[in-house]
Amino acid sequence: MSSCGDVRVRRVYDGVEEGDGTRVLVDRLWPRGVSKEKAAIDRWLKDLTPSDELRSWYHEDRSATRYDAFVERYRAELAGPAESAAVDELAGLVREGGPVTLVTAVKDVEHSHVPVLADHLEHELRHR
Repeated sequence: MSSCGDVRVRRVYDGVEEGDGTRVLVDRLWPRGVSKEKAAIDRWLKDLTPSDELRSWYHEDRSATRYDAFVERYRAELAGPAESAAVDELAGLVREGGPVTLVTAVKDVEHSHVPVLADHLEHELRHR
């Protein structure tokens, strides 16, 4: 789907590709209709997902202005202790030799938490 250095993003429904490296599910719920074997998930880091409250708030109105506010609020959540630990774990996977593929079931990846997470991860990798 997309790639930024050693961090890639793919939908779980697109299947596994050679070069995906470590596949990390970054959704809170397991994707519907996908077996664990087919998903080929190496890690499932639920703490990287937006809180239920934030996710529900964003899904009430998926306008561009709401997305900008969602991004700000999600970045603030990523600074929490459990979330920071999960980001550190993810960064460690990339540092171990990547690539790392962030796997999601969301339909509109571009306007979801995933690009925000990928950007946050890239920032952490450059500045730590």
